[in-house]
Amino acid sequence: MQLTPVIAIHAAAALAAIAIGPVALWARKGATQRPRLHRAAGYAWVTLMVATAISAIFITGGSGPRWGSFGLIHLLIPVTLGMLVLSFVYLARRNIAGHRKAMQRVYFGACVVAGAFTLLPDRLLGHSLWTQLGVL
Repeated sequence: MQLTPVIAIHAAAALAAIAIGPVALWARKGATQRPRLHRAAGYAWVTLMVATAISAIFITGGSGPRWGSFGLIHLLIPVTLGMLVLSFVYLARRNIAGHRKAMQRVYFGACVVAGAFTLLPDRLLGHSLWTQLGVL
């Protein structure tokens, strides 16, 4: 698989989301809360996650079971978008605990777990990394 513009957009948005997510989560913890930072980082993170999910629709290829041009990892697209919508529904209903849990779960599932899957040797980023390290 080649590095296409869609993959570059997807990777850039995902990497930025991985970096900004902890800032949004941290800004509302502890004795010193930073609501402006939390809101700004949160909106930036949600925007990056939407860009990541939407760009993933246009990425095809890979191994494993397929439905047309979609693989199993594409199931994360509706889950991610749905959880983002749910977190804003919680926020609109002033359910801060639900909002917090939903956002933490999206970060862990869509950034940490899905990010770990990108490091598999048959994926573009994983293949590049393991080749550079001399493992492959």
